[in-house]
Amino acid sequence: MCGIIGYKGKRNASKIIIEGLKNLEYRGYDSWGIGLKDNEKVFIHKSVGKISEVNPDSLNIPQSNIGVGHSRWATHGGVSVANAHPHSNESDTIAVVHNGIIENFEELKNELIKRGHRFKSDTDTEVIVHLIEEYYEEGKLKTAVMKAISHLKGRYAIVVISSKSNLLIGARKGSPLILGVGEYENENEYFLASDIPAFIKYTNKVNYIDDYQMVVIGKKLHFYDIRTGEELSRRLVEINLDVESVDKQNYDHFMIKEILEQKQTIKRALNQNKEELMKISGIINNAKGVFIIGSGTSGKVGLAAVYFFSKIAHKHVNFSISSEFKAFEHFLTPETLVIVLSQSGETADVLEAMEVAKRKGSKIMSLVNVEGSSIYRASDYPFLINAGPEKGVAATKTATNQLALLLLIAYATAGKLFEGETLLAATAGQINDMLNPRYLKHIEKLADKIYMQPNIYIIGKAENYPMALESAIKIQEVSYIHAEGFASGELKHGPIALIDKDVPAIALVPNDEFKNDVINNAIELKARGAYVIGISPENNKVFDYWIRVPDVGITSPIVNIIPVQLLAYYLAIKRGYDPDKPRNLAKSVTVI
Repeated sequence: MCGIIGYKGKRNASKIIIEGLKNLEYRGYDSWGIGLKDNEKVFIHKSVGKISEVNPDSLNIPQSNIGVGHSRWATHGGVSVANAHPHSNESDTIAVVHNGIIENFEELKNELIKRGHRFKSDTDTEVIVHLIEEYYEEGKLKTAVMKAISHLKGRYAIVVISSKSNLLIGARKGSPLILGVGEYENENEYFLASDIPAFIKYTNKVNYIDDYQMVVIGKKLHFYDIRTGEELSRRLVEINLDVESVDKQNYDHFMIKEILEQKQTIKRALNQNKEELMKISGIINNAKGVFIIGSGTSGKVGLAAVYFFSKIAHKHVNFSISSEFKAFEHFLTPETLVIVLSQSGETADVLEAMEVAKRKGSKIMSLVNVEGSSIYRASDYPFLINAGPEKGVAATKTATNQLALLLLIAYATAGKLFEGETLLAATAGQINDMLNPRYLKHIEKLADKIYMQPNIYIIGKAENYPMALESAIKIQEVSYIHAEGFASGELKHGPIALIDKDVPAIALVPNDEFKNDVINNAIELKARGAYVIGISPENNKVFDYWIRVPDVGITSPIVNIIPVQLLAYYLAIKRGYDPDKPRNLAKSVTVI
């Protein structure tokens, strides 16, 4: 979940690293640090807080051409300067930045302490640098790193430098690490990072480092298999990503920028190879068991897809939260299809679930937003949702693109691909009309009315029940208001006890066969004193506040979640919080 970067070239490494960390801050913003090769030692500067607020010119940092940097999302050890990365050995001649979790760090730490090593932090990462020191011999940094990581259990991406070497070394297992190769003053320059936005300003030529692989950057590039030591042949690929797509432009926050980008992004979800869609629809129809899995927002989208396949294709599919999927491994066979959802393509829970499926011989289809990500490359049938880079921690445009693509696949499975394309294209057009300045002001006005409320409840039915759950996630994670989503028919089985005077209750009411059911549940809420907010194509006397959405049939989950995304954003702003950097959260969850 942390952001890491390494640089080797002719430019001033500190400026490139700090700039890269600012572009990776969505991955972690508890603390940050930078390490530079500087004469006999590695110079290290670390600080608690957000790097986005740092002016590099105000820091007394030496010039160097080799360095590493890190923005932290705290796991082992609290938020402190001591626990910030990079971590170094006692003599400050070796420095490491790390993303992931070392599961056996306590065992390794105890053994290293017995050998005389002294630790400066509470982190699991620090054992890595001491292990490297343990094996380091003059001029053999590569060998020391390879021996050190052979002892590690868990998930990691690391970048290593030493004051005694001109090498930049990276290695990974289970956490993302990407090599970028550019050119400056007629010589190659190299970048290692957990995500491409860290260096996209300088190059779009990349290599996705695979699990159990290490890259050693000296005068030339060398790739190795960590397990065997064998040298590997790898090639660079060019990625289609520009600087503007990862920039905030004139918006106050990435979250509002990405919400409004849904005017265009949903159409891009339809940009799929028709032959591949028909191929996967045949596999779904012939599979003996289909599972959909995802975490967080992707999990709520996966649950909505269960309804899509039932209604559109008359097909039963199973759903599991990815962290719970192992409990269902007994149902998996080589004829099972597992559909996995992940915005980043690096979600640790999903990758672990995929390992379970692969052990059983099941085929894997994925819907991800990042080409070349771990999930994309490990899938038998990868599909891109084409939402473009999403830097706001709260998933917005990626959620609606996942919904759109799953709807399209459900229509393809029913043999109605053209009907699905037509419906989704029309929905995208209506969203474009919906997201106008007056509409935003209307939702901001609602936020003004309710932002001091301690609780918000959301109800929905059928495919909008998962959207009630997702609505709660959006409100929770950026405004810190306690929010809960419920299946509307479940109110009388317990949750209605929570309702008292003026508590905001949002009802998702599409114009479908369940409309009257949800209206009746909203009436029950109002009878207990709730302030009922209706998200619906039509106004109703039960609504105290009405937010109009287009009447789009089964694509209603897409249009219904967007006003809640906006409401969550404005609630965060009214309460004085930064919606791009919610506390305790990071964009890509790469730890179990």
